[in-house]
Amino acid sequence: MGDAGPDDADAADADATSSALKGRATRKAVAAAVSAHVAVLEGKPLRAAIAEALAKGGNLGGQERRFIAFACRELSRHSRWVDLLVRLSGHAPGSFKLPQDTAVMRYAMWRHEVTGADVERVMTEVGLPGPVRPRSMPDAVVRKALETPREVPHSADELDREATRHSFPRWLAVEIERAAPRGELAQVLAALNREPPLMLRARPPGTRDEVAALLAARGIGTQPVEGLADALVITDDSRAVFDSGPMKTGRLLVMDEGSQRLAELTRLQPGQTAVDYCAGAGGKTLVLADLVGERGRVLAWDNSPKRLAEARRRVSELKLRHVSFPTNVPLGDADVVLIDAPCSGSGTLAREPDQKWKLSLEKVQGFAKTQLQLLDVVARAIKPQAAIVYGTCSVLVQEDEDVVAAFLASHPDFHQDGPALRVWPHHSSGGGFFGARLTRA
Repeated sequence: MGDAGPDDADAADADATSSALKGRATRKAVAAAVSAHVAVLEGKPLRAAIAEALAKGGNLGGQERRFIAFACRELSRHSRWVDLLVRLSGHAPGSFKLPQDTAVMRYAMWRHEVTGADVERVMTEVGLPGPVRPRSMPDAVVRKALETPREVPHSADELDREATRHSFPRWLAVEIERAAPRGELAQVLAALNREPPLMLRARPPGTRDEVAALLAARGIGTQPVEGLADALVITDDSRAVFDSGPMKTGRLLVMDEGSQRLAELTRLQPGQTAVDYCAGAGGKTLVLADLVGERGRVLAWDNSPKRLAEARRRVSELKLRHVSFPTNVPLGDADVVLIDAPCSGSGTLAREPDQKWKLSLEKVQGFAKTQLQLLDVVARAIKPQAAIVYGTCSVLVQEDEDVVAAFLASHPDFHQDGPALRVWPHHSSGGGFFGARLTRA
């Protein structure tokens, strides 16, 4: 096994199968990324594995930290495809003795085949010390796997080909195809595998240009999002925006395009009362507060006290006195109830790619049952002419159109007010999202 580490040169650009490599693949960064993937293989959630790797990585630079997070997400994104290439190189699944061996081989194959790094570069990068790189995986084994000619067998099943190439469980690709625009499954899967942009919402409403100018003065590039008056996408690779004045003073919220469009679907007016019924950490609570203004009210609730504690903190810091957190929400007071329901997160797999290997059809069906129960609870309590805005960050019919249809079938006093919101990741700057406005007669 080689013991030389990679130099600190910027990593090579990726080929057409992936976006350009993010960050710098130094010895410390590669070691931390491989260690984090071992933790994922052992069952740790990806976010937690990345956070732990960053905490234990020592004195890491910003570009090293970025590479660690990017590489960890990529190894989960492309694991089915990479494992196929490893198998075609002579290593059957389960043939490695240790999870470290699996992680090193996956990293090497991903780096070579997905990002286009040459074999010598890859061999330098995986020349890591133990215990990250056990001696059970010699250099010769890794090199031979990378250099072995491979021919991927052609499958007559187009859906299976796309699921394999884009590293999705077949059942999930089947369910996504049910909802996707006809003939666009490959584009949807590819978009769910891309590194997501950082999207923000400027506040108060109508100040996007002002906030963009403040960021530009700090050298932070942004671009507006078509059709969303307050949305900005960060266009540079740094994370300097988090140390900027607009972010520290509450002028910016991190919020994906789908969430922002869902908030717009509420059609809230100044002076109205809104309920954020699954408030979580409070991002959309703040948007609702902006929409109704100080003459209005926002009542926020969530069944997780831990998540709601973050919402309370944010509201307190911004001194939003028209936002409250009642234990028993008076739903009958609401003009609009927003239900951003718990869901599979299938539209946000770009951010949490490990979830596609943890989901199952049974879990999706369980989410759909919960979603329908939430709608039923709210529907029985709200006043005439009030609206429920139902949303999920899912692209699956079972959690979206099917739930709305089942709700309307059992609640004839409600109707769907306007077309459903469908945000597809390959047609937008962010992930997939669904929304529907349901109004009581």
